[in-house]
Amino acid sequence: MIMMRVLGVALDQAGQHLVLLKPLIDGPGEPRVLPIWIGAQEANSILVAINDERTPRPLTHDLTTTLIDLLGARIARAEVTKLDAGTFYAELTLVTPSGPRLVDARPSDAIALAVRAGAEIVVDESVFEDAAIPAALTAGADEDDEDAASAADPDAPPSAADEAKLEEFKRFLDDVDPEDFQG
Repeated sequence: MIMMRVLGVALDQAGQHLVLLKPLIDGPGEPRVLPIWIGAQEANSILVAINDERTPRPLTHDLTTTLIDLLGARIARAEVTKLDAGTFYAELTLVTPSGPRLVDARPSDAIALAVRAGAEIVVDESVFEDAAIPAALTAGADEDDEDAASAADPDAPPSAADEAKLEEFKRFLDDVDPEDFQG
């Protein structure tokens, strides 16, 4: 299993949302990220959670997290377990008073809940190998880049390198199709 973090949520050229997962520790070779296509509501829910925002009324994932807590359980882990015919599968590990429980989940829901709970997010190595893309295709994905300092200042104009990365990522999104990631 590869420990991951949410790098961000993006839109492809077809208007489809995707969540980008990045390994906590890059492996050998070029850094890569895992794009997972998700629904608009799940994208919004993940963004609310990673930005630590509050909504006037609880979102479904907020309600689910509250119910799990009220039942004396906690979310320990979200695991993207497989990729089959272009569809990602996931499981949540819950720690309950009667012991650990695995729950089948869509990756988008598992990630949204894990972010809220501060739980780890992991991806099976074979899923990552089959579906990951070069991190250079995502704007600002390489945090060790010398342009990272400009990313820390949201009012700073984007550097030429950032603009080039963004254009390259846009070209990638123009040409990519979710079926490209079928196992």
